[in-house]
Amino acid sequence: MKKYLSFPLREGVHSRQAHCDIPDGLYEREHGRNGFFGPASHILHKHKPTGWSKWEGPLELTLLDLNKLEDSAPCPWKARRFMHNAQTQVHFWKFGASMPDLARNGDGDMVLFFHKGEGDFYCDYGHMSYREGDYINIPRGTSWRLETKVRNEVLTIEATEDFFMLPERGILGHHAQFDLAALDTPKIDDAFKAQYSDTQETRVRAKRSGQVTTVTFPYNFLDAVGWHGDCVPVKLNWRDIRELLSDRYHLPPTVHATFLSNTIIVCTFAPRPIESDPGALKVPFFHNNDEFDESIFYHQGNFFSRDNIKPGMFTLHPSGFHHGPHPKAFAAAAANNKGERKYTDEVAVMIDSRYPLILDDVAAVKVPNYIDSWKE
Repeated sequence: MKKYLSFPLREGVHSRQAHCDIPDGLYEREHGRNGFFGPASHILHKHKPTGWSKWEGPLELTLLDLNKLEDSAPCPWKARRFMHNAQTQVHFWKFGASMPDLARNGDGDMVLFFHKGEGDFYCDYGHMSYREGDYINIPRGTSWRLETKVRNEVLTIEATEDFFMLPERGILGHHAQFDLAALDTPKIDDAFKAQYSDTQETRVRAKRSGQVTTVTFPYNFLDAVGWHGDCVPVKLNWRDIRELLSDRYHLPPTVHATFLSNTIIVCTFAPRPIESDPGALKVPFFHNNDEFDESIFYHQGNFFSRDNIKPGMFTLHPSGFHHGPHPKAFAAAAANNKGERKYTDEVAVMIDSRYPLILDDVAAVKVPNYIDSWKE
């Protein structure tokens, strides 16, 4: 990739570089386009851009506590959907037993993120185990099931009428963030062979256009003896992600992209060193990421830019509304210029959507007064 030299315009007081050496008493806000990939300007304000005194209207910054959702049946099509649009469906699936039937998604690729639990994943291509912190990317049309003896909590993300890919790393090279060798694929191993059966009836619950059709076979449908190709489920644990970092500049969230479709960006925030340069911003910058709705699922740790967030919570910030660090986080980052705190310990999954995300009936799990959490 190549880029011609271009020079931004300047007016009044400004910093020499974005997110660095912001003058005392001023607050930087990024007004950017195309999900941090497009044109951007950095405006210096006398007051924090999140200093609103009243918020009225149909849209707001929303916090959900998904821990309050009830368990569902061990079938992904019974999981509780809480957010969607025409390009994606997001569910939180809580169950405590093995899937009795196979599932097959005809509407798009699926990413499963295991918030809690462990077990075995069986599919057309073989078997692999899974544990807390794993992603499994399941190509559209794959038949699969989970076997487990423990309770599982799974965030499921569907790329409706689309497919998930890996981000292009450009000049960082093919091994940046995670080496492709870290991706696990199913194996036709002893566990897979042990479930062969010529007489065990199998039901495949296939979803297409949101409707589920059950197809029954008089034998175990997972009877593959071999395969070759590159359309296959892959597994990645967040612990295998080597975060990109800069000690002198706060990087935008898109550098943490893990999977993406044509309209969705799935990012992983994993523990990383905090910027050490005294002039570098150490928390996410104030911004209004126009064109993308931003949502985050909190998996574990202390999310360093938010107060009163715990694992299992979920935030949605619609496009066009200013947001940024909470006051306590902003103050703590400023106080950390001496570098007492060296690392973040958060793990979170971000889902950015090019098109507006719609919350389902979430009144029972909506945390009240989240919009007031930016007040001093």
